[in-house]
Amino acid sequence: MIAVVKKKPMRKTRRLDLKEIKENFFGHLHTVNTHRKEVFKNCIKAGIPLSGLTHDLSKYSPAEFIPSVLHYSGRRSPNEGEREHYGYSRAWMHHKGRNKHHYEYWTDVDPATRKYASVKMPLKYVKEMFCDRVAASKVYLGENYVDSDPLAYFMRGNGRRNMHPHTAVLLEKLLRLLAEQGEDYTFDYIRRLKKY
Repeated sequence: MIAVVKKKPMRKTRRLDLKEIKENFFGHLHTVNTHRKEVFKNCIKAGIPLSGLTHDLSKYSPAEFIPSVLHYSGRRSPNEGEREHYGYSRAWMHHKGRNKHHYEYWTDVDPATRKYASVKMPLKYVKEMFCDRVAASKVYLGENYVDSDPLAYFMRGNGRRNMHPHTAVLLEKLLRLLAEQGEDYTFDYIRRLKKY
């Protein structure tokens, strides 16, 4: 017997007028540029400036930029809006497959179990992931940002469950250092960190 699962109907496509497209285009472009600028500053502090220069360049590609403009709200990630509309985010799937600072990139088939499993991330990408998370919190929270916000977001999310255990432990440690010791101490620690 085959079970038939009824899917939730997706949201009906709403056509944007030219004014909305223009506002979304420039709003999203501003968010991406502001985020990249914050990540670059963080990457310099972390001792990985090249990662800051190349961070999230795929967001300017048509595969990511166009869906993000169409689902831009200014209050949350456009990927969430696209997920609500289609049931998944094409932009996110493109993004995570091209940016090694996302733990979702680091999955492969485990030879022992023959199932997909997380892989321990190289240190330089964990450092960039930390810089990315701090920058995202600053951009989305603005003047309300405090150093404990990236840790709070991490603890609320399900990333720890899906991330390689060693990677999750290191990221949580760095986020806790930020929350308890502040940016100067944490970025100094990250610069000196050579392995985990």
